Amino acid sequence: QVQLVESGGGLVQTGGSLRLSCAVSGRPFSAYVMGWFRQAPGKEREFVAAITRAGGTPDYADSVKGRFTISRVNAKNTLYLQMNSLKPEDTAVYYCAMDPTNWGSRMYHAEYSYWGQGTQVTVSS
Repeated sequence: QVQLVESGGGLVQTGGSLRLSCAVSGRPFSAYVMGWFRQAPGKEREFVAAITRAGGTPDYADSVKGRFTISRVNAKNTLYLQMNSLKPEDTAVYYCAMDPTNWGSRMYHAEYSYWGQGTQVTVSS
């Protein structure tokens, strides 16, 4: 049984930082492309970042480029999202996801096979 468990969300002021973690079990973590998505109330789930199996060539949404960093430690079966210079518009539930159909579909949430339960990030102004 595959499990993805996010942690690290919380309340932070504008300009602050948070680091999200996603612990994966039940599958060989290093074999899968991983991604982060977020969903704000009343909005569609949107792509945030993705990373290849070996941890190279990360990709980011334009809205977070230069502020967020996706990384992974395969030996720990864990995915991370370092979020700096947070803005109120970053407020959302953040989800980690695993195994898109292929790297070319990394930005499309419907293409991912496995999801975590989400962690709330709230940025106050």
